[in-house]
Amino acid sequence: MSTITTPIPDQKKVGMVSLGCPKALVDSERILTRLRADGYAMSPDYAGADVVLVNTCGFLDSAKEESLQAIGEAIAENGRVIVTGCMGEEADAIRAAHPSVLAVTGAHQYEAVVEAVHEHAPPSQGPFIDLIPQPDVKLTPRHYSYLKISEGCNHSCAFCIIPDLRGKLASRRIDAVLREAEKLVAAGTKELLVISQDTSAYGVDTRHESRSWKGRDVRAHMTDLARELGQLDIGGGVPPWVRLHYVYPYPHVDAVIPLMADGLLTPYLDIPFQHASPKVLRAMKRPANEAKVLERLKGWRAICPEIAIRSSFVVGFPGETEEDFRYLLDWLEEAQLDRVGAFRFEPVEGAQANALPDPVPEEIKEERYTRIMEVTERISAAKLAAKVGRTIPVIIDEVGEPDEDGDIGATGRSQADAPEIDGAVYLRNVPKELASGDIVTVSIEDSDAHDLFGVVA
Repeated sequence: MSTITTPIPDQKKVGMVSLGCPKALVDSERILTRLRADGYAMSPDYAGADVVLVNTCGFLDSAKEESLQAIGEAIAENGRVIVTGCMGEEADAIRAAHPSVLAVTGAHQYEAVVEAVHEHAPPSQGPFIDLIPQPDVKLTPRHYSYLKISEGCNHSCAFCIIPDLRGKLASRRIDAVLREAEKLVAAGTKELLVISQDTSAYGVDTRHESRSWKGRDVRAHMTDLARELGQLDIGGGVPPWVRLHYVYPYPHVDAVIPLMADGLLTPYLDIPFQHASPKVLRAMKRPANEAKVLERLKGWRAICPEIAIRSSFVVGFPGETEEDFRYLLDWLEEAQLDRVGAFRFEPVEGAQANALPDPVPEEIKEERYTRIMEVTERISAAKLAAKVGRTIPVIIDEVGEPDEDGDIGATGRSQADAPEIDGAVYLRNVPKELASGDIVTVSIEDSDAHDLFGVVA
């Protein structure tokens, strides 16, 4: 008797191009996780994809241009492209540049993206699809993960259109955030990077509502969140590295510094100061309390000497004078921040700053950018040089292949270094059993303006 067999349908494959900030990367992970649950496979290249998703950035005009180029490349290489993300709010501009895109959706519109994929590349799952639950899709290495705690922002900074793109602050439930963090740690995450548009404002929109977690009530508040994340265990009673990003320096930020001193929270704060001149800060519609911040920095360092502060600054904002810029440089000399990024002001369509008088000429922006980078590099070099001769914990990101002498090198990061944006620690002659994600003690032998060099102690 002959047997009739039914072929198992091939899984439809989805490619992804993710642009912009870590918050957009988390959106990409969530979209891909949903699609994989619906029976789709992930394609590592254009050629193997039935449809390509481009998660765009729309924060600056230069980012929009990069997004349009990425869409064009995906169309040229594959032809079947769905656009999502922050620039998705400007669907007309996208379709004007690329009329053949299949669909356009906005930021964190997960349902709309999934529906568009279903429409243009219907899932081929049948009765033979594997019923074993699949883990969430991660676009970062296994040992670190971004933990998004809220969407949107309540600020109305003159240079920013994020509230227009992502809406007002919408905080996630504290128990949902902690459950996700626990799940990530159980899957091998050693470092949690807490992100949002304004981490310090977490829970303001829900009046810091409490939820039950592990038999106790926990508030949706940055300090409660940090304390609970410090209770997680990556093995042997050791907490994960927990790194706070996008922290506005509200008064309650002082409460997390003792958690750093106690080893429950990574001694690192990413604070978007943007400028120091009171006049420029007022024009930016930012808090102008730069003098008080300097006092608080001293207080934080007294409690936790190891704390590393990173920030970013805008130069060439409309109306910025040479006096304003020198004020910023003097402030940086006193603040002695560990990691600094600087950006030349760029008009963004829809931002209030575009209507401000006295734009700064491009050549002056460039000259000021060069000067601020010289100052911050000098400060960084001195701070890193002070670590030579010390031993510090380092998380390993990548282990190389043996060279002709059998020496194996590795790249890692100290607690002062967030992935992708800060420096690195380069190791020589590491043990052959060393693996990505290991946290080791390193003796620092040398430094330059941005990075450290050492050997496993």
